[in-house]
Amino acid sequence: MKIKNVFDRIFSEENMLAAYEDAARGRRYNRQVLKYTFDVYAENKRSIEEVYNGTYEIERYYIFFIQEPKKRMIMSIAFRHRVVQWAIYRVINPMLVKGYIRDSYGCIPGRGALGAMTRLREWMRYADRKDAKWYYLKLDISKYFYRVSHEVLKELIRKKIKDERLCELLDGIIDCKHTPFGLPPGKKPEEVPLEERLFDVGMPIGNLLSQMFANLYLNELDQFCKRVLGIHFYIRYMDDVVILFQGKRQLQEWREKIRTFLQTRLRLELNEKTCIRPISQGVEFVGYKVRPRRVTLRKSTTLRIKRSERGVKAKYRLNLMTAEKAAETIETYIGMTKQTDHEAMTRHLRRVKAEITGKGEMVELFVCRESPVKCAMGYAKCNDGCWMYGNCKFCKDRTKRPDEFPCSICKSLTIPEVREGGEDGE
Repeated sequence: MKIKNVFDRIFSEENMLAAYEDAARGRRYNRQVLKYTFDVYAENKRSIEEVYNGTYEIERYYIFFIQEPKKRMIMSIAFRHRVVQWAIYRVINPMLVKGYIRDSYGCIPGRGALGAMTRLREWMRYADRKDAKWYYLKLDISKYFYRVSHEVLKELIRKKIKDERLCELLDGIIDCKHTPFGLPPGKKPEEVPLEERLFDVGMPIGNLLSQMFANLYLNELDQFCKRVLGIHFYIRYMDDVVILFQGKRQLQEWREKIRTFLQTRLRLELNEKTCIRPISQGVEFVGYKVRPRRVTLRKSTTLRIKRSERGVKAKYRLNLMTAEKAAETIETYIGMTKQTDHEAMTRHLRRVKAEITGKGEMVELFVCRESPVKCAMGYAKCNDGCWMYGNCKFCKDRTKRPDEFPCSICKSLTIPEVREGGEDGE
């Protein structure tokens, strides 16, 4: 399917207004959003005029790093550019999705991480009922977002989109003149300063259109594996690919053919995490550990949930988050864990939600001898990431930032014995 004559539809006043609504969702009180909202029609008109007269470009990227679970460089853009990207995404992405394979997941409406895990679990249960020994091939593309070739990406876009004005606009977004996104081969984001990054490869992690481009780019791999290699049990979530088969030799042959295809067609490389193992060992995929008869959360996912839970409880106790928002956040993790065999984690999260909503009693994990107050972070043991508030020697001044109160330096702590239900033991 070729996409034609969509430029005027994308930058119509109706679509731009709908794009503003999508871009503002969940961030209504952000300073940039409030400023844009004050005169949304004028702001939209300004962007439309810039696009039509050819002067539109993204002025700058805001760069920061996150550690979830490994260090990643995130590039954020001003809100007005988010609106433009949403306008493009709303029209183009549904058309592109129609050409993707059934088992392509990630940043596609209705095809999230849970759907990908469920699909893989079905296949592994099917394989477990067979007499032959089944294996899985897990493909891991090295630094995918940092190594996407701009030349190849623009070629793939022109194969799908036959609207030259839109293609030229997308070229300007891909080939950013002032901010390089790419990494040299074998380098990590923290190892390469911005001035040494590459202009001809890479996409900014955090851009809405980068998600769309990422799926379009690896759709070439999907089609190769399905149509040329004839692989049936093939599933991809963004740049994570898992293939199942009842013979190790065939998987090894496919791995080498895929490696060659990635190098020659997409200019990408597989890294050392690419492996072939029996399905009985379990597959780590989209935050889960999937085995034929059991699904659990990955250790890193469990730690991330616990860390987030402590943060939610801290914000709620310090009146930085409403009970409704805190309960909603915990509920998302309950929805994730109840699809697995992590029954203990699900029960724990439900107790936390009940405590927040007033249907349960908060458990005191730390008590200050001078003033019996709860530890803001709810840690079960002393930790540098925790802080105390109250009348402790080192935390008297409640006007200071909480991270200035690490409980590891506070000498006024006791850890009471805690019984189920929140009452302190003797």
